[in-house]
Formats: sequence, structure tokens, C-alpha cells
Amino acid sequence: MPKISVIVPVYNGEKYLDKCVHSILGQSFGDLELIIVDDGSKDNTAEICKGFAAADSRVRVIHQQNAGVSKARNAGLRAGLRGEFISFVDADDFIEPDTYLEMMDAIAASGADSCACGHYNFHPDGTRDAISAPLKSGFYIPDETFKAIVFPLLADRLSRSPFLGTACRYLFNAKTIAQRGLVFSGAYLEDELFILEYFSLPHTLACVDKPFYNYYQNPSSVTRRYLEGFVDIFIDTLERKARLIEEFSIPVPDYWKDNCAWAGLLIAVSNEYAPGNNKSFSEKLAGIKKICREPVFEHAYRNYVPSDMSRNKAVVAVLLRLRLYIVLAILYTYKNRNWR
Repeated sequence: MPKISVIVPVYNGEKYLDKCVHSILGQSFGDLELIIVDDGSKDNTAEICKGFAAADSRVRVIHQQNAGVSKARNAGLRAGLRGEFISFVDADDFIEPDTYLEMMDAIAASGADSCACGHYNFHPDGTRDAISAPLKSGFYIPDETFKAIVFPLLADRLSRSPFLGTACRYLFNAKTIAQRGLVFSGAYLEDELFILEYFSLPHTLACVDKPFYNYYQNPSSVTRRYLEGFVDIFIDTLERKARLIEEFSIPVPDYWKDNCAWAGLLIAVSNEYAPGNNKSFSEKLAGIKKICREPVFEHAYRNYVPSDMSRNKAVVAVLLRLRLYIVLAILYTYKNRNWR
């Protein structure tokens, strides 16, 4: 039985998939299975997947109609996984050759339930920025894991360097995922909710503070394009966080919802000016005003003053609190026009 089950969702990934899959199958720790979920690709992805499955018995391929990354990952989770641990790798990313060897060594040495590592932000020009793991290298008990992962995902979403809620930096315990029935949902913040729910359960964690995962800063990714219905998605996410807090009796400060709401408000306003939104200037301005009338956002900027933010976020927050919407709209229009 393989030790690790690796799930790779892919949609129209013919440009990236080869590098991603070779980085997995070429691991120095080869005791793994790879499940590639073709999410209704329209390019040559299906044929590429077929070639990998024919060449390596560790590879299985699932084909489904296009349904998004969350449902693609869930299809992988339902595929009768045999691994003791589960890893998620996105098709436009890749991992370093000793990733699983060092992470499994850390688990074996400590007896931890899960493992985390650092990552590189990999840019289109080939440059990379190293980002630390959630904690320094070592072994951590559940209380320490909670403080390092769960708390920041609930009550610290505005700092200059907010905690990165991506699932790709972890080896998850397959038994825990199966027993809890953990799944991904939605087109945005799906990783954050998955990690939050997973680590709300008591877990020991081994950390290897090395950048093993290469996270491609894809300019065409969903997080960099206009996302229609973002406000509804965000409010649903906030409600799900509240349910987890109640279920697990998570001790969070009273301001947690306003902190999260401010973060969501800043993203929602920025989303109005993201590539793919073809609304006119006046329509976008009306969009900002409508967003600010949402009760959860209005409560946040009436009752909570954000701090310790980056300069750009602080400027946007001040303009929102003063309701200088037209000034904000002009600034965003000018910025986007000059950053193309």
C-alpha cells in the first residue's frame, strides 16, 4: 500500500502538467500513488493524462465534466485512496525532489499526525521567493498547532503578512479526512476552510521549514480574475467559520468576524477592478456602494478600526470609512490603467 496519495486537479493544463507530474513521480520517496483529475479539459490534457497512466502504474486518471477545483479534488478524495497521507498539488505547480522524503522522515521521527513545509512563490519570469512554513522545523502539539494555524485563519486576516491558507503545503492524515468526511467547497477560499476544519480537530504537526512546494503565480488564475458573486461566496465562508467556532468551542476574540469582514471588504472592492470585469466606471462605482451596504461589511467599518495593514490596504480602508467612494474608484481605475 502506498504511503502517500497525491491528488492533482487539472483543467486545460497542457502547458504545465508535464512538469508537475514529473516532479511527483520523480520524488526520491517513491512510495506513492498519483490521482490526476481531469476537470473537463478542452485542450490536450486528457491525452497527456492517458500517457502518464500508461507509463507508470502508480498513476490513475479520473475524467469529469468541468466543475471547478473543489469538486475535482473531492473526486480524487472519493477515488478509493490507499495512502496513509494525502497531498494536494495544483497542475501548474511543482515540488522539489526530496519533498516527500523529508516530510515523511519528519513524521516518522516525531510520530506526528500531519506535516507542513514552506514554499516558493514561483513567478512567470523564473524568479522565486521563499516563504516560511507555518512554524519553525520541529514537532508541535495540538494547542501549538491551533495558535499557529487556526487562530490566524479566524482572527488575523488583515496583517501585513496574513497566514497563507493553502492546502498544498501539507501532508494530511487520510484517516482523519475520511472519518470527518472533509471535502472542499466553492471557487474561492476553499483551501482556507478545509485547513481550518482539519486543524480544529486535535492534531500533532511536524514542520519542515524548507520551501519544497513551488506555487506558480499564474497571472490567469482564478484569484487574479474577476469573480462574479464574490460577496455571496465570502458571506457563506464567514457563516461556515462561525459554525466551526460554535461546533469546536474555539476561543476567538469578539472582533474576529469584523476582522474577517474587513479583509473580505477589501478583496470585494479590489475584485470590482479585477481583469474580466467589463462594467463601466459608473457601474463599478455603484458596485462599491452596494458592497458597502452589505450588513456584515457595514457593521465592520462602523465598529472595527483595522490596523497593521500594508500602506495600500490602509489607504483603501480610510477611503471606505470616510465613504469617499468616487475617490477610491478613480484610484483603482488609474492603478489598473498603469499596471497593465
